[in-house]
Amino acid sequence: MEDDKKFSYFFLGLGIGVAAGILFAPKSGAETRELLREKADEGKDYVKRRSEDIKETANELLDKSKQAVLRQKEQLAAAVEAGRSAYREKVDTVTTVSDPGDELIEGV
Repeated sequence: MEDDKKFSYFFLGLGIGVAAGILFAPKSGAETRELLREKADEGKDYVKRRSEDIKETANELLDKSKQAVLRQKEQLAAAVEAGRSAYREKVDTVTTVSDPGDELIEGV
């Protein structure tokens, strides 16, 4: 019995809400649909613009990252080459100062 009252009040409230909506609607159905369509198009354009902006930003960041990696690669190559040349100089200095092979031949 109590459930019947709840359903009755629900449908009464629903009917009053629909009636109030129809009476106080600021625009007709066609105008409302057109407004919704325009807003949807604006939203679509906004998302498109934002995605293009994000894409451009991502490309700029990617380019900067590539340049940074290239600089690091060049610095590493220069450091390795400096190490090699320092090693060669040291080895050349040691071999020209005293050649252990000469001492062995003289001692025989």
